Amino acid sequence: MANKLRIIPIGGLGEVGKNMMVIEYGRNALIIDAGLMFPENDMLGIDYIIPDYSYLRDKADMIRGIVVTHGHEDHTGAIRHVLAELNAPIYATPLTRGLLEVKLRDAKLFDKATLNTVQAGDNVNIGPFNVEFYHACHSIPDNVGLGITTPVGLIVHSGDFKIDHTPVDGKLTDFSKLGEFASRGVLVLLSDSTNSTKPGWTPSESVVDGAFDQVFRQAPGRIIVATFASLISRIQQVVNACARHNRKMTLVGTSMVENAKMAQKLGYLEAPDGLIVPLDQALKMPAKKVVIMTTGSQGEPSAIVGRLSMGRNRSFELIEGDTVVLSAHPIPGNEETVARTINRLFQRGANVIYDPILPVHVSGHASAEEQKLLINLVRPKFFVPVHGELRQLNQHAALAREVGIPAENIAIIENGTVLEFTENEMNVGERVPGGYVYVDGTGVGDIGPAVLRERENLARDGFVVVNLQVNRQTGKLVDKPMILSKGFVFVRDSEELFSVAARKAEAAAMSANGKGIARSVEEKLSEFFYSEMKSRPMVFALVNEV
Repeated sequence: MANKLRIIPIGGLGEVGKNMMVIEYGRNALIIDAGLMFPENDMLGIDYIIPDYSYLRDKADMIRGIVVTHGHEDHTGAIRHVLAELNAPIYATPLTRGLLEVKLRDAKLFDKATLNTVQAGDNVNIGPFNVEFYHACHSIPDNVGLGITTPVGLIVHSGDFKIDHTPVDGKLTDFSKLGEFASRGVLVLLSDSTNSTKPGWTPSESVVDGAFDQVFRQAPGRIIVATFASLISRIQQVVNACARHNRKMTLVGTSMVENAKMAQKLGYLEAPDGLIVPLDQALKMPAKKVVIMTTGSQGEPSAIVGRLSMGRNRSFELIEGDTVVLSAHPIPGNEETVARTINRLFQRGANVIYDPILPVHVSGHASAEEQKLLINLVRPKFFVPVHGELRQLNQHAALAREVGIPAENIAIIENGTVLEFTENEMNVGERVPGGYVYVDGTGVGDIGPAVLRERENLARDGFVVVNLQVNRQTGKLVDKPMILSKGFVFVRDSEELFSVAARKAEAAAMSANGKGIARSVEEKLSEFFYSEMKSRPMVFALVNEV
């Protein structure tokens, strides 16, 4: 029996982030991207989330390569974790490779990695898969889509894309290659769904230049531009605006500084001599002559813009008259954090510019008409929307039906759902793991939903600790219970509440008759606090035998 072609999304479906796709044929597997996702507001203490790639751990010998479509975090952020366990050769375009090198050196994995440089237009055999890289417009240079010829048929993976007729780097999407794919016959198209709910066309990156010119003309003092460290094209646009308006630029933030150095070295970032200066020099210059470019566009409390908004940044402070430009859209789920940061920046006397005030950022993803155009260009037999929340996947499927893809040839699936293909059929196979792996400090996968629920409960209602002194021989209390509370109620204003709680704890301990004292006290006090305060602090009973 002939082997089936299997397509397995490990991450990126039903969400925007942690993109990771596996293509399988027989005992051969090809991984496309390995990204991270930023935590939602209720994921307290979590730094970021990576795909659950446990399905691949016992298949390490099958993995022929990892292809990376571009350098954004949602496609590269998990590479260091994957590579630590699944050491397969990596294929990436020059800028993407450069960004990966920065990450891998930081993780002390660079010497372990096998990095292969490819260019748009290249054709590479990786096991039984022939991978053709074609240029696709996005919001970062060196972005590619993929044509993957397999023994069963041709897969086209759009990667992240938009149809931009005036890209800032002058490189158009390779429509001729897409047409060539169509002429060969495309088995399945995997296509970016991020903006499927937005009608029309996504604006060109070039509109940002005009917005920057307006900001630079009107800003009375320093300009602080915040964006993602990997957004090299945006750094170039700010450099160009500085040159036009006679300002110097300084870069702040380790990742942004390192990425900019690498991009300059590779020729993807060009700046006139002397335009980029060190921070200490920039801080001594007249405010009207300075642009500070930094990370923290998402308002993260630990990032520079977040710290500036709270007056806690050590390297420089926000001063009245500063213009802060947030040149990035909030990551889904992060809208609240960004809004709070903007409000705090205004409170500190800054003028804040963000889309939709001015188009200082445009999406790098195709809107509905562009998505329909790609489907029409490629003319696939089967269609699988990827890279999007469930509402976006469903809308993309509706667009595919509009342009003539039969409903039975469209698969809306979740992470971990296996799709199996023959030359003429598509079927849903088994489920494999496709959940979240939380990264918390140095811990990877140590934190699960139960711990997150506990953290949420602690943050919402605080905790109460009951100290019980128990006779080792008799199991009886030898003293009154002592109660300590944090984050629940102010103790001095709640003496009566805690006096009653102590009596309840004493009664529960006595009725337990020396068995399960801690649990009995915890349950009794939890009931009591909810009945009195309609709040559920975490109650801990500590039993000390004396």
